[in-house]
Amino acid sequence: SPARMSGSGPEATQPGDGAEVRLQEAEQDWAAAKAFYDNLASKRPRPPKPQHAITVAVSSRALFDLVEERRIYEEHGLEKYVEYQQDNENVTLKPGPAFYFVKALEHVNARLLELYPDDEERFDIVLMTNNHAQVGVRLINSINHYGLTIERFCMTGGKSPIGYLTAYLTNLYLSADSEKVQEAIEAGIASATMFSANKDVAYSDTQLRVAFDGDAVLFSDESEQIVKEQGLDRFFEHEQLNENKPLAQGPLKGFLEDLGKLQKKFYAKNERLNCPIRTFLVTARSAASSGARVLKTLRSWGLEVDEALFLAGAPKGPILVKIRPHIFFDDQMFHIEGAQKLGTIAAHVPYGIAQKYHKST
Repeated sequence: SPARMSGSGPEATQPGDGAEVRLQEAEQDWAAAKAFYDNLASKRPRPPKPQHAITVAVSSRALFDLVEERRIYEEHGLEKYVEYQQDNENVTLKPGPAFYFVKALEHVNARLLELYPDDEERFDIVLMTNNHAQVGVRLINSINHYGLTIERFCMTGGKSPIGYLTAYLTNLYLSADSEKVQEAIEAGIASATMFSANKDVAYSDTQLRVAFDGDAVLFSDESEQIVKEQGLDRFFEHEQLNENKPLAQGPLKGFLEDLGKLQKKFYAKNERLNCPIRTFLVTARSAASSGARVLKTLRSWGLEVDEALFLAGAPKGPILVKIRPHIFFDDQMFHIEGAQKLGTIAAHVPYGIAQKYHKST
């Protein structure tokens, strides 16, 4: 449902539909589980409740480099693939495109736990994969090798994960499978297809850096439709006429909102200058001709970005090299490809009119 795009809280319950009773039963289940685990000593923090967490679901091919394994699956079939994975379950998988993003999420969690040890509003990373359970040992061994804190696994055995994404109250889904990402977007879940960078670059290990395109990512594609169908001059005219009318939300607005809520938790502890989250708007819009509406829209939402870069049609790749984000979200594949070539890990959001003009591959 679109409610998952607009923020991290569950949808409001309606009286008389049984939802309130189910919510009470779920709370009782959590209370019983917590009472049990509170009696077990452990230094590892338990995953937060899904209704409190910012849940990021990551596929195995996004988290790890499984290119060779994918080739075996496509050329030799499922049984040979499973056999290969079991034979190599003690061989650590190499990092995939979402790996350093996940590491950065976990750094933010560590900082949050220092400041708010009893607060559950933090990232919960879920491995959401259509792998079969027999492959799980290699994934677990690799996760433990890198010291990642991923406690929730969902291995669907070839079935679509979309229903599980909804059950986990997923705030963001990252996958290497464009068809599953498209399915998730259509189900109202903020999602993107991950692409590895073509060059190795160093990523910050002390600050999560997330870069967003504007139209059809943070915002709806209404303005992009005018560009594609009526041209640039009509677009400039439309944006200036509607400068004070906020743009409708796009699929990633909710995730920016989630990041903003966590930033404010650091600001409340006088940690603004040492905040482990930094957000960027990187848009092809030009500032003077069409920038005001974007900034006023963010203001109307009560949101902000740390840096806004209006490129007026210039390539995004060189700017992204300077930013070095752990992830860059864009709806247009030519921007994804340009970012990749220069070393940026990019995530394609298959939303809006641009998909009709350039199909992702």
